Amino acid sequence: MKELLVTIAQGLVEDPSAVSVDVDEPKEDGTVVYHLHVAEDDMGRVIGKQGRIAKAIRTVMRAAATRNNGKVSVEID
Repeated sequence: MKELLVTIAQGLVEDPSAVSVDVDEPKEDGTVVYHLHVAEDDMGRVIGKQGRIAKAIRTVMRAAATRNNGKVSVEID
């Protein structure tokens, strides 16, 4: 899952080397939180107009987690 998020983010940004992902321990309900970190200049590219790209990233991650019977949440820092 972490590799999927990194791959998606690196395809969107101008500085792929600045992309990193931190993973939190699962919560009580089993949700795993992924924290996506990108360069300050690339933040707009990852979020998109009115958050459309961020919403699409979250949708893809949720779909991948559903295939593995899991729950995920993506936060962009």
